[in-house]
Amino acid sequence: MDALEALKTRRSVRVFKSNPIPGKVIEDLIDCGRMAPTAINIQPWEFIAVTDAALRARIAGATDHGDFIKAAPLCIAVFCKDTKYYLEDGCNASVCILVAARAHGLGGCWVAGDKKPYAGKIGEMLGSPAGCKLISLLAIGYPAEQPLAAKRPLSEVLHWERF
Repeated sequence: MDALEALKTRRSVRVFKSNPIPGKVIEDLIDCGRMAPTAINIQPWEFIAVTDAALRARIAGATDHGDFIKAAPLCIAVFCKDTKYYLEDGCNASVCILVAARAHGLGGCWVAGDKKPYAGKIGEMLGSPAGCKLISLLAIGYPAEQPLAAKRPLSEVLHWERF
């Protein structure tokens, strides 16, 4: 799948098949995340690939809207060191991972991390060092259904020169 198709067809997937994701694919997803744009090239990110079902269930139970994490064969936790642009950098990496997942025929859904009351608990669960902030939890797997979320037409969102 080419990059434009992956970008234009990526949708949030919350229902997954139980098929495991090969290690080389997981490594490629993380590799795409680490190649994301980053302010001043600081690259503050750290990624934790969680494939253990019991740990994914604990993570899912700690969130307020991420119960589907326990059914995904993979959860990637994106953390960033506390730098000036940690949130922007971590969000860039998260999007790159989700688009790469689509290109691999996988689906995924972003569960919020930063500013959520459970962020610290997830960090403790995963052994993140002090000074690292949870940016996102990315549930990833082979889609069991194809979401049909419509997007607003380009004509509604594109403004030339001024709003």
